[in-house]
Amino acid sequence: MHDDAFFYTIFLIFTGAAILSTLVLYTRQSLLVAYIFLGAIIGPWGLHWVPELNAIQQVGEVGIVFLLFLLGLHLQPQNLIHMLKEVTWIALLSSLIFAAICYGIAKAFGLPNNDCMIIAAAMMFSSTIIGLKLLPTTTLHHQHTGEVMISVLLMQDLIAIIVLILLNGAQQGFSWHQLLSVSVTFPLLIAFAFVCEKYVLVKLLAKFDRTKEYVFLLSIGWCLGMSVLAKKLNLSEDIGAFVAGVALAASPISLYIAENLKPLRDFFLVMFFFSVGATFNFDLAKMIVVPALILSTIILILKPLCFHLMFSKAGEKKSVAKEVGLRLGQASEFSLLVGSIALDGGLIDSISNNLIQAATILTFIASSYIVVLKYPTPMSLTDKMRKD
Repeated sequence: MHDDAFFYTIFLIFTGAAILSTLVLYTRQSLLVAYIFLGAIIGPWGLHWVPELNAIQQVGEVGIVFLLFLLGLHLQPQNLIHMLKEVTWIALLSSLIFAAICYGIAKAFGLPNNDCMIIAAAMMFSSTIIGLKLLPTTTLHHQHTGEVMISVLLMQDLIAIIVLILLNGAQQGFSWHQLLSVSVTFPLLIAFAFVCEKYVLVKLLAKFDRTKEYVFLLSIGWCLGMSVLAKKLNLSEDIGAFVAGVALAASPISLYIAENLKPLRDFFLVMFFFSVGATFNFDLAKMIVVPALILSTIILILKPLCFHLMFSKAGEKKSVAKEVGLRLGQASEFSLLVGSIALDGGLIDSISNNLIQAATILTFIASSYIVVLKYPTPMSLTDKMRKD
């Protein structure tokens, strides 16, 4: 993409987002809906004003990295370890339940077995972006809710990495070495992060914390550096960013860093949600509209109910269990990634990939709308419900 074309694309995305956001707020919906609809309207399958998406998608993925970094900054390591012990069985069991039911739905529509398995794998996960973007972090209640949610999402990220390794193995020849390496590299990444935090980052921040620009640059460099390192270790950039944030969470300056990086995060997330809407192929919509509606409806009902029951069983308050269930009641950005990789590798056809995209987008829209209306969020439409 040429420089002038990229500038024009940025103009279209953010001017269009400003206009659509105004309409969306008047109709009492989430701003995320505006970004997705904008991509569908002016993207390659809409008006074709933005025909090239590769650069936009790559830029948008940075938003996910910053989102995980900022959430890590709010989570104390000792609290997170306690929560992981509680939610491991919940994440594993719920993923199996979601996969089995989605496999059955895909099979009922006569899709090939391979396609059914990919759809089942894609629909297991909940959205890190939707869940955390709509979560306030300034009250003790929502700090605990965030700990519960991020623990589930972190476990799902690890499951997703295994799924992606299996997909790559199906294309290139499976290697147990790749799978086993995750169990070694993840602890090493954590150890490296906390050693760097203790002996390097804390000393640098203590010495130069009065220079705000330096704190800003150091935090971005640390976040992106850990993301790249995680990718080199066959983990995901998201996990690297999250570990980077948790490592800094105990520092007194962590909340200052989080507050200053929020505008940067939001810029990249607008690009991400735009690319989600823009990649949907409307030419295939008629072929998948019924299964997509059924699949998305089942997900929107099943996931909140399943998480509610499991967290209540684990000893969480019923109000917390219900809220966490609704906040995690959608498909995931990993769903889109699984479908895209499977399509590129010839493991599924474009119809099945479009079904994954449609179901994911529908759950994004419906879930965010439900959460914004029912619970406090940074994007709520009234002063009473708006919390950050």
